[in-house]
Amino acid sequence: MSAVAHEQPIADSPSQEDILLESFLSLHSPEGFRAELIEGEIIVAPPPDGDHEDYISHLVKQVIRSSAIDMSISGGKGLRLVSGGLCPKNHVIPDATFAPEELRLFRGAPSWMDPDGVAMVAEVTSGKPDQDRIAKRHCYARAAIPLYLLVDREKSQVSLFAKPLRDEYTEVHLAAFGEPLALPEPFGFTLDTKPFL
Repeated sequence: MSAVAHEQPIADSPSQEDILLESFLSLHSPEGFRAELIEGEIIVAPPPDGDHEDYISHLVKQVIRSSAIDMSISGGKGLRLVSGGLCPKNHVIPDATFAPEELRLFRGAPSWMDPDGVAMVAEVTSGKPDQDRIAKRHCYARAAIPLYLLVDREKSQVSLFAKPLRDEYTEVHLAAFGEPLALPEPFGFTLDTKPFL
């Protein structure tokens, strides 16, 4: 009688998601490029064009000048978002991340921080607009980020997504470029979208 060897799975072998995450975290993107891990796909984006930065500049200036409370703003803060559902193992860098100044949320934070305390994230569409319109929207909602502002250059409109529930926002407010868009508390002011025309 002979014994047959059976292969036993290695208990601690990493999953495909873990391997992808480890590869992503060790990635060294070229200078000026930024890498994000969105819905299991590594996205490497080139530096934004001037129009993209102009939109962000106008948004940031209005938030600084008009918000009901002082806001801290980061243009390159890595967020580690909740995994699961439509958002497995996500690491994103919003075009702008806003948090109440009193929280000092960015001070001492690691490169990839949890989004707790973030009041709003903003994206301006660029090379892959559906990443901003769909994938990131689901991930920001799942992470319970209260507000997601999308400046959609191709559609010439601004969308404000509010009240996250699971993988989606339950409220959407739209304004064509040139129309005002109310930002709720803690911002509490009306965004002027005329500069986007």
